[in-house]
Amino acid sequence: MAVLSVFCALSALAVSGPAQPADAAQQRRGDQQEAFEARRNGRILPLREIERRIVPTMKDSHYLGFVFDSASAIYTLKFLRDGVVIWVDVDGRTGRIIGRTDR
Repeated sequence: MAVLSVFCALSALAVSGPAQPADAAQQRRGDQQEAFEARRNGRILPLREIERRIVPTMKDSHYLGFVFDSASAIYTLKFLRDGVVIWVDVDGRTGRIIGRTDR
């Protein structure tokens, strides 16, 4: 009976599947498309320009990557320094730092 219960549970999971990862992937694609359009139309700076301005200011830190929020046009750059993660929020329109977690 226990084997049948496990089989039914796994079957239900296989049919329904996880909705969140697909939704998250779709959201990322949408954000990427919006970022592409905003960059092409000159509303935001390209990521490489943001990185050129910000990464050198983060002395003794290792740059780990970024996240872009298309709704606010904010790039969030992620750094690691002495085992501590530091998030730096940058206005995608101006390239100015608008927030940091290490201050």
